[in-house]
Amino acid sequence: MLQGYSPLAQALQGTLLTWALTALGAASALFVRGDQRRLLDQSLGFAAGVMLAASYWSLLEPALEMAAGLGTYGERGQWAFLPVSAGFLLGAAFVYGADLLMAGVGVASPLELLQPPSPSSSSSYHTPALPRGEEGLRQRRRGGEEGEVEGGEEEAEAKRRREEHWRRILLLIVAVTVHNIPEGLAVGVGFGAIGRTKSATFESARNLALGIGIQNFPEGAAVALPLRAAGCSTATAIWYGQLSGLVEPLAGLLGAALVSWIVPILPYALAFAAGAMVYVVVDDIIPEAQSQGNGRAASWGAIVGFVVMMSLDVALG
Repeated sequence: MLQGYSPLAQALQGTLLTWALTALGAASALFVRGDQRRLLDQSLGFAAGVMLAASYWSLLEPALEMAAGLGTYGERGQWAFLPVSAGFLLGAAFVYGADLLMAGVGVASPLELLQPPSPSSSSSYHTPALPRGEEGLRQRRRGGEEGEVEGGEEEAEAKRRREEHWRRILLLIVAVTVHNIPEGLAVGVGFGAIGRTKSATFESARNLALGIGIQNFPEGAAVALPLRAAGCSTATAIWYGQLSGLVEPLAGLLGAALVSWIVPILPYALAFAAGAMVYVVVDDIIPEAQSQGNGRAASWGAIVGFVVMMSLDVALG
């Protein structure tokens, strides 16, 4: 980020930095090893912790401060919670609607999740002696039909589980991507507003971009690690992890170009992203991480993710 460039060029440089650090965090999927299901639940827990911390320190707190500073929500900003509450509820409703839409159309999973072996594939499976005669023929036919029905039900259940896993992870990607849009807008507004007030300086905009970029590192990991642990290839996991941050340069350019119009809606946008993230955490990520007996590992993953994200947000201001 070089001083002296146009606000648009500076905003683009700043948001490209935030995207690059998101991609670097996604690259942590290169080091995924061990029990895939346990690691999936740990990484989902980590993602939940990151998203909960980011929802407050990166989104709700600055949204409240911005709304209070606009001067339109009371002299002391005592009504600043109104736009933030509205944005938060809209964000949760958005993800709820996306969830219903995906469930309605039937999301086909590209992931081949590791499934426990079915009883029919066990080496201890024993084929009983077949009865003789006409009665035996009827029994064999009836038994074969029942076996086909049971096998079909098992396959349908396995397919349903795979699609459900993919739907949950897809919602995680949607939530993190939605969260990156207002962050990109904030960086763009920071560079676009340089010189408009005493506090709007190049240094403050640069520090904002750097702070958001560093805190995007665990967010890239929060998307890539569950995908990798769920059976995606390393390249695919990294691709989707960095893709969640690629919206920031576009949003940054928009924020810098339309700074006068973007500022009043930023509190709504930030709160919208927070509502989307919190809804995904409580409705999808936590239940999924607790569903296969790895609840304690998932809980500690959430604690670590929360502490990492909180520390970055507070330390970087």
